[in-house]
Amino acid sequence: MASTGELGEYLARRPRRADAQRNYDALVAAAREAFAEAGVNASLEEIARRAGVGIGTLYRHFPSRRELFEAVYVDEVQALSHSAADVAHLPPWDALVAWLNRFVAYAATKRALAEELAHDSEVFRRCRAEIYAAGQPMMRRAQEAGMVRPEVTFDDVLRLISGIVAFQFPEPGQRDRVLQIALDGLRYPPALA
Repeated sequence: MASTGELGEYLARRPRRADAQRNYDALVAAAREAFAEAGVNASLEEIARRAGVGIGTLYRHFPSRRELFEAVYVDEVQALSHSAADVAHLPPWDALVAWLNRFVAYAATKRALAEELAHDSEVFRRCRAEIYAAGQPMMRRAQEAGMVRPEVTFDDVLRLISGIVAFQFPEPGQRDRVLQIALDGLRYPPALA
């Protein structure tokens, strides 16, 4: 997994003492919830309150709002990347689809955070590398099993799915149907059913 190499430097900044780590984790969890509910302009005071710490503790861990964005984003990317191991036991196509569905859920909730981070920032680049390191092997495995078109790249798939996630669908379930249509287009030979 790319965590050790690509995100290692960033992750090394996390606290080492148990009490500091608990506060850090509580702040990241509270920020994740607050950003999901109120967007990137969620109140830092509200995040500290939800985490059960004072605003000073928040600022000791995250001197700027951007650093809090980065911590939440990195945490989510790591969870997504590690989820590849959760589906590795499945047949190649099923593993790829299960992980891509997790990617859709991740992308749908993290779009605002990603927009706040500069796409050319070091953290964003490292997170992107982490996602590729998790997903590309599943894609290759499905291609080697003859389940995915051989000319398709992992980058093609992420761009396709990111486009689907970025669109607002007027009815519940429509996004999932559109995603299924897109995934059917990846199959090789094409699905006939």
